[in-house]
Amino acid sequence: MASLLDFRRRIRSVKNTQQITRAMKFVAAARLRRAQEAALAARPYANELARVLRSTMARIEEPQHPLLARRFEARVLAIILTGERGLAGAFNTNILRKANEFLRANRDKKLSLIPVGKKGRDSLKRAGFQFAGEYINVLAKVELATAREIAQLASDFYANDEIDAVYLIFSEFKSVVTANLKVEKLLPVEPQTQASETKAGQALSQVDYIYEQPEEKILGALLPKYVETQLLRAMLESSAAEYAARMAAMESATRNAGEVIQALTLHMNKVRQAAITKEIIEIVSGASHGA
Repeated sequence: MASLLDFRRRIRSVKNTQQITRAMKFVAAARLRRAQEAALAARPYANELARVLRSTMARIEEPQHPLLARRFEARVLAIILTGERGLAGAFNTNILRKANEFLRANRDKKLSLIPVGKKGRDSLKRAGFQFAGEYINVLAKVELATAREIAQLASDFYANDEIDAVYLIFSEFKSVVTANLKVEKLLPVEPQTQASETKAGQALSQVDYIYEQPEEKILGALLPKYVETQLLRAMLESSAAEYAARMAAMESATRNAGEVIQALTLHMNKVRQAAITKEIIEIVSGASHGA
């Protein structure tokens, strides 16, 4: 049976762990606020850029650009965004499960992967996948230069006819307790149709804009910007979702540690009370025999 000293040592150990998890929760909360602001600020720009791009595509009878070439999807590139570290609850597990579902659904195709994040890179490497590129330690502080580099790599693969489609797999930030796992098609850019615009609640404008430059030239400038912007948005969303998951996990761990401390303290008090009662009984018994 554990002694009182063993209980005190264990309680002290759990308290130390609780202090660590509480500190990690506060750090994640501070970083979440900045990451959330960045993710929410990126959404309107990314959505409007996509709308302008598709509007421009709709005004060109047969737009010609390497990133618009449509081919049968026999070679697929998946960009998988995961976390850099653990202790974030089921954040990484859920993304990898979603990625595995996508990979199984496309197992009859030639798959290429670009993991972004250390946890996804390590897990996919253990599973035996080969990478077209890998990026780690880039989501703690998301930078446009990194998004541009990844976007350029994926665009080059597509433009050089090495792959037929590019997909993004990431966790979109919704709230502290909710994330939305998404699989988005990045390339080729899907043209906007009247039906899809109406479904989204935005009527396709029929206004005939006057462009200062040729429409094809504007389209050529918009397409690379669109790819890097969508990738940057996904990285910001993933970063915010990871911090939210870590904060929730550390809050749960801190609360559980408090419950463990309470249970151990109660058990220790019972053991101490039993020991005191036993000593009293022994003293009383000894006094009775002496009399």
